[in-house]
Amino acid sequence: MTFLFWNMRRTQRLDILCGLVREFDVDVLMLAENVLSAGKVVSQLNSLGTGGFHYNSGQCERIDIFSKLKDIHIQPHFESKHITIRHLKIPDLLLVIAHLPSKLRNSNDSLAFYMAEMARDIIKMENKMGHKLTVIVGDLNMNPFEMGMVAASGLHAMMDRKIAEKKQRKIQEKEYPFFYNPMWSLLGDASHGPPGSHYYWKSEQVTYFWNMFDQVLLRPDVLPMFANSTLKIIDRVGDISLLNRNGIPDKNISDHLPILFQLNC
Repeated sequence: MTFLFWNMRRTQRLDILCGLVREFDVDVLMLAENVLSAGKVVSQLNSLGTGGFHYNSGQCERIDIFSKLKDIHIQPHFESKHITIRHLKIPDLLLVIAHLPSKLRNSNDSLAFYMAEMARDIIKMENKMGHKLTVIVGDLNMNPFEMGMVAASGLHAMMDRKIAEKKQRKIQEKEYPFFYNPMWSLLGDASHGPPGSHYYWKSEQVTYFWNMFDQVLLRPDVLPMFANSTLKIIDRVGDISLLNRNGIPDKNISDHLPILFQLNC
């Protein structure tokens, strides 16, 4: 099953969206900052002949989901302003889709506390469902190395698959479950694609230029379904580059690049 997430930054380029779905045979399409009407997107996707798409509606206004799954097979079980947690019945999976608060209006400390709250909500849902087959995907507005991502009381997302496979660690008599974060492997210009998913320059002493705000995290129980080789940051759709002539995301399209991954369900 192929999943694609894209923060569209309010672009109207439905042709690029359809190109992504067609070229990569996407099954579950997850969008942030989408201003295209659901009816128009469904109509265009279904004209591609790649399978019947549905708009999987929910209460989280920051996320739109279009998939080959009917609503009954991708039901919302928890929603807030910034996240939606869907229970996929085929396969049995908790899919957490997020568009978290912007760094432009929130400090790193505030975002770290938000991550801790989000982690608690996810654990509550896992306890309710009776398993930890959980995937997080979306625009997390933090890099993989930042506190909210790696802290035990945050998302506790590790760069090393072997460490994540230990499932959890104990700190002061409390167990904290791991996520695995494969996005570390795509960060930097020695990766097989762009150095990150988002580019932002600011005139300050510390700036990273390239950021990995768009990420996918997996609980250890999901890892048998996941091969790192299926994870990609997409910078081209057919003959259309998503980068400008300077090699950074083309803001006339979006300042974020789509991320793609597969699960062998």
